[in-house]
Amino acid sequence: MADAHELAKVGTGMAGLDELAHGGLPKGRLTLVSGTAGTGKTILGVQFLLAGITDADEAGVWVAFEETPEDVREAMLSFGWDIGRAENENKFRFVDASPNFEQRDFIPGHYDLTALLSRIEHAVREIGAKRVVLDSAETLFAQFTETAPVKNLLLSVASRLAEMEVTSVMTTERTEEYGPVARHEVEDFASRNVIILRNALTGERRRRTIEILKMRGTQHERGEYPFAVLPSEGIIVFPLSLMDVKETMSQDRVNSGIPEFDAMCRGGMFENSTMLLLGAAGTGKTLMCSHFAKAAADRGERCLYFSMEESRAQIFRNSAGWGFDFQRQEQDGLLSIWGAYAGSAALEDHLIKMKVEIERFDPHRVVIDGLSALESAASSKGFREFVGGFLAFLKGRGIAMMLTATSPTLTGDPSAGEGNLSTSADSVVLLRHTETEEGLHLAIAILKMRGSPHDRAVRKFTIDDTGMHIGEAVEEVIGILGGPVLQAQARPSTRRAP
Repeated sequence: MADAHELAKVGTGMAGLDELAHGGLPKGRLTLVSGTAGTGKTILGVQFLLAGITDADEAGVWVAFEETPEDVREAMLSFGWDIGRAENENKFRFVDASPNFEQRDFIPGHYDLTALLSRIEHAVREIGAKRVVLDSAETLFAQFTETAPVKNLLLSVASRLAEMEVTSVMTTERTEEYGPVARHEVEDFASRNVIILRNALTGERRRRTIEILKMRGTQHERGEYPFAVLPSEGIIVFPLSLMDVKETMSQDRVNSGIPEFDAMCRGGMFENSTMLLLGAAGTGKTLMCSHFAKAAADRGERCLYFSMEESRAQIFRNSAGWGFDFQRQEQDGLLSIWGAYAGSAALEDHLIKMKVEIERFDPHRVVIDGLSALESAASSKGFREFVGGFLAFLKGRGIAMMLTATSPTLTGDPSAGEGNLSTSADSVVLLRHTETEEGLHLAIAILKMRGSPHDRAVRKFTIDDTGMHIGEAVEEVIGILGGPVLQAQARPSTRRAP
C-alpha cells in the first residue's frame, strides 16, 4: 500500500518509467531531463504530452527553444504521432521560442523572461493545458557565463509553472555520459526532480539507460535501467530487476517432440520452466528447438522462435530438411519466427523488441536460439540483467522456454555453461561430440532438472532427415561430460557360470 503522504503522480506514457518513478512524475512540479545529444530527450517530452492527451484527456503545451514546430511535427511522424491532429483538436499547442522566431523574448546578458512566461501561460489557459514541456533549456542557459543566473532562472521558471498548476518537463544538455548532470553543474541542485538519459559506448555498441537521479519528497527506484527507442513505440523502459513475477508452480509437462528425450525427463519439461541446451556447433541444439516448436503446433499451441544467429530463411530451410513445415505453421498462426543477428543492435534493443513481440503473439512456448551471441554483444552486467529479468518475465506468463548456448570448444565442455546461463535455467542439457574406437558420435545428457527425477545416463543419438533419435546409454567410454573421452576398462563379469 502506498504511503499516505506520497505525492500525486501523472503517467508518462512509458510504463517502465512509471514503474521506476512509482506511478509517474510528481504532479504540479517541474522535472529536469538531462542527457547528451541523441539520447531521446525530445522524444520523451513529446511522449509525455501525447500520453496526457490519449490517457488522461489532458492538453499539453510545447515550448520550442531549438527546433521549430515544423521540425518537431515532421520528426514525430516517424513514430506515428500526428501532432498536427492534436493541434486541430486544441489538445496540443506550440510556443515558438526557437532561433528562427523573429521576436526573441530575452536579451543576452539578462534573464527576465516575463514576456516568454506570459506567452506560455496564455497558451496553457487557452487550451486548458495540464502539461508543459520546455525543449531545450540549454538555449536559455547558454547565454550565461556564471552559474548564479542559471540557478535563479530555473527556480523562477519552476515557480511560475507551478502557479499555472501544470506538470512540466524541461530538457537540457550535458557534455558527458557520466560527468556533471548538466552543462552549468547547478541545474540539478535547483531542480526537485532530475532524470538522466544516457547512450554510453560499451565496446562497439551504445547502451541506452535511464536513471532517476532524484525525486524530492517521493519514493523512486535508483540506478540505471535499460531502454530503447522504437519507431512505432517511442521510448520503452524495461526495468528487469523490478518485475513482479507472479509465478505459479505446475506439475503439468510439456513435450519436446522427441519421445525418447521426454522419457529421459520422466514425461517432458515442466510448464513455465526453462531448459538450456549447451553444446558445441553441430551438436543438434537448433534441431531440438525445431522439434520443440513443431510439437507446439501439433498440440494447437503457439510458439515464438527467436533466432539470434540464423536468418528466418535459414530456419525455414533447415526445418524443411527434417520434414517440418514451418511456413505452414506460420500461416496457421501457430509459429512466429523472429530472426535478428545479435550484433545488429544493442542488447537493450533486442530485449525490448522481444518483449513487445511476446506480448503481441502471446505464445505458449518460446525458443531463444543463440544466447551466447547475445552475451558476446553485451556487457556482463547487461547480460546478467537480461538473463535474470527476461526469464522471470517469461515464467511469470506461464511460458515454457527452450534456450541454446554454444560452447567455445568443439568438444563442448560443460564449463562453458557455468554462471549466468546454467544457474538461471531450471534444466540443463548437454550435447557433445564424442570419439570412440568406432568413430565420431553424438551424445546427450541431462545435467540437472529442478524438481523432477530424470535419466542420468549419457546416451548416443543420431540425426537423419526426420530429426533426432536418441538411443541406448553409452557404457563403453568415460569422460563424455568433461575432459578427454576415454575407453572404459573392462569390468569383471557379474554373471554366474551356467
